[in-house]
Amino acid sequence: MKPRALVLAPMRGQEWNRLRELIDVHYDPADHRPHQAAELARQLADTGSRILITEADEVAGPVLDLPLLVVGCARSEAGNVDLPVATAKGIPVVCAPGRDADAVAELTLALILAVTRRVAVGDREVRRGMASYRRHRAWELAGRTVGLIGYGAVGRAVAWRMKGLGMRVMVYDPEAAENRYGLDVLLAQADVVSVHTPASAGRLVGAVEFATMKPGAIFVNTVDAALHDMDALVGALKAGHLGGAALDRFAGEWLDPAHPLADMDNVVLTPHLGSGTYDTEINHTRMICEDIVRILGGERPLHCANPNFQE
Repeated sequence: MKPRALVLAPMRGQEWNRLRELIDVHYDPADHRPHQAAELARQLADTGSRILITEADEVAGPVLDLPLLVVGCARSEAGNVDLPVATAKGIPVVCAPGRDADAVAELTLALILAVTRRVAVGDREVRRGMASYRRHRAWELAGRTVGLIGYGAVGRAVAWRMKGLGMRVMVYDPEAAENRYGLDVLLAQADVVSVHTPASAGRLVGAVEFATMKPGAIFVNTVDAALHDMDALVGALKAGHLGGAALDRFAGEWLDPAHPLADMDNVVLTPHLGSGTYDTEINHTRMICEDIVRILGGERPLHCANPNFQE
């Protein structure tokens, strides 16, 4: 009998069609809140699935007590999976590093331009019958400096786009060969500061860092709300020290409409649009499906998240 898979992440492309020839699939990619481990374990048991492909569901505890053949995580990192336990139980976990690098980089560029050129404000004003462009003059990005905190796949994808606009690129990432500056130096010189470090890095930008930033600078975070201090950001904006901000992620993926940021014209807010492209789905589908085929054929996967995993 073919092994059965519970697939809760959106999948598309040729590799998906090929994998479905080898396995039976219970496909439920509809938008839903992430399943907690107990709920996910019940769904796996009810469907008789030994393969799990997930995006944000909790893969821990009772889920890993099941005789799973493989877990596919449709993310750049398998942060929702208890990797030590999966490894100890011999369950390979495959993920899709860099799946959304271009998608997030494009959104980063869009957010920077939206803030600096007041695109969202101008759109609202035109819809209200207002057309006073003189109030919205801005500096061009060409010739200015962007500071990238984190220089993984997304950071690199952002860098060449910024260079294409004529910007100088500064990098702070102790793991990257391109790291040339301390964080304080980058913050003091950059006209735009954009965060691209993994969420696991914890809070990197707080009151001290915002105060260190160049007056009038723009702050952008498309990664995770936990990487910056929201109250400190609001304070820096209200004080006029920062020129604007753009955020794509919020705690709990929700922002109270009464939050101070919602009333600021120099702030652009989007609902986790970064990885939301069809291309991202094609990318993670390709990497995950190819690795599952390898595992089913007794080969080692290429994108294994388990540390020092041995089959």
